[in-house]
Amino acid sequence: MAVLTSSPKSTRYKADPSVLTALRSPRLLTREVLAGLVVAMALIPEAISFSIIAGVDPRVGLFSSFVMAVSIAFLGGRPAMITAATGAIALVIAPVAREYGMDYFIATVILAGVFQVVLGVLGVAKVMRFIPRSVMVGFVNALAILIFMAQLPHLLGVPFMVYPLVAVGLLIMVVMPRLTKIVPAPLVAIVLLTVVVVVTAINVPTVGDQGELPKSLPELFIPNVPLTWDTFTIIAPYAIAMALVGLLESLMTAKLVDEITDTHSRKTREAWGQGVANMLSGIFGGMGGCAMIGQTMINVKASGARTRISTFLAGVFLLILVVGLGDLVAIIPMAALVAVMIIVAVLTFDWHSIRWSTLKRMPKSETTVMVATVVVVVLTHNLAIGVIVGVLVAMVAFARRVAHFVNVERTLPEGEPVPTAFYTVTGELFFASSNDLTTQFEYADDPDRIVIDMTRSHIWDASTVAALDAITNKYERHGKRVILVGLNDASTLIHTRLAGNLGGE
Repeated sequence: MAVLTSSPKSTRYKADPSVLTALRSPRLLTREVLAGLVVAMALIPEAISFSIIAGVDPRVGLFSSFVMAVSIAFLGGRPAMITAATGAIALVIAPVAREYGMDYFIATVILAGVFQVVLGVLGVAKVMRFIPRSVMVGFVNALAILIFMAQLPHLLGVPFMVYPLVAVGLLIMVVMPRLTKIVPAPLVAIVLLTVVVVVTAINVPTVGDQGELPKSLPELFIPNVPLTWDTFTIIAPYAIAMALVGLLESLMTAKLVDEITDTHSRKTREAWGQGVANMLSGIFGGMGGCAMIGQTMINVKASGARTRISTFLAGVFLLILVVGLGDLVAIIPMAALVAVMIIVAVLTFDWHSIRWSTLKRMPKSETTVMVATVVVVVLTHNLAIGVIVGVLVAMVAFARRVAHFVNVERTLPEGEPVPTAFYTVTGELFFASSNDLTTQFEYADDPDRIVIDMTRSHIWDASTVAALDAITNKYERHGKRVILVGLNDASTLIHTRLAGNLGGE
């Protein structure tokens, strides 16, 4: 007979492979280095576009991606996860740059990092256990849809030659992994398509068309804002929103990578690590960010990376590419990067979740939660809002489902010394299920002695205690006596503490 035992934390969170193991293995090290290079290339147009969304110079997004990727490689709790400037963060704090200027913008980023550190230390990562699987599936599917939708502007109203280039890139990434996985297929696609475009002088959009690349290293940026309560009241709401959105996306991404790699991550460490990375990003003039699921999927799923080396090198290569090799990077055709992101979208989507066989077996409430999450995320383009709505829908669905499981059975056994009505209550009793409890008793027709057997039930909240009080009071008004039996220890504790102290009848 198999015996399941819990692993010690030191073993549970042990990286596999470790950084040291990767450094000792030429094969693993090559994989990590090439993965970091591919991610760095994919980060460039993303960082530029997110900077535009935030209303700041493209250098702000690029420097933020460099600082955060390098920082989280040391501070984060999830190896191989990519953290950089993101669209969700850009949307949250864009009004600050537009209405108050760059100094307030950077101050907001730094304060958001402080909030994240505090939330991380307070254990906010533990709330991840309350996110149902159906929300997680919806989150992943919505992300895949958003990644694909983000490529549409690069596929509409563009020169015709973009389409065959994208098709060739997709073909390379589908066929090559079947032949060899030594070199990441996305890297091969990017290099080959770039060579083709340069050699044939095809006129198609390139990375350089997305925005100007920086020519210098990031410098310290101390925001020139008054340290007053007025300043705090201006930036705090945006900083809190940024902190919560960033943590939610990062922790959800960490959970996703845990499932893909079949390993565990330190969520609390990831939470405060994100905060420190955002603070460092702000200090160096960056816009802040959080975990990037698209780039993380490139790193983990498409390129096979597993250690912090790939995350660190993604940041290092990004800086080298945009500062030292900017002219070379600028000629990379956007078609190559679009092909990579389309493959990422396809690999990210949980196709099993929408198969007819799966939908037939899955409870309707679970499917509803997944669809609600997807719809809200796609409509708002905000993963955090979608996850929150999904969790709320799941809570309502769960409460409705559990509420129907409560059953009350009445018996009038013969031969009792005193005529007695026996009621057996079965199910979980809380606010949703106990509201109708008072309607399931025969107050006028029952004999003078009533026994309510709670052996098969459990009291969870004050609403249930109040319902039991109401039942007892109604019987007493009829001159009848109620006896509660079979309460478990937890139910006895809450009933003893609250019974008769909740007002009502």
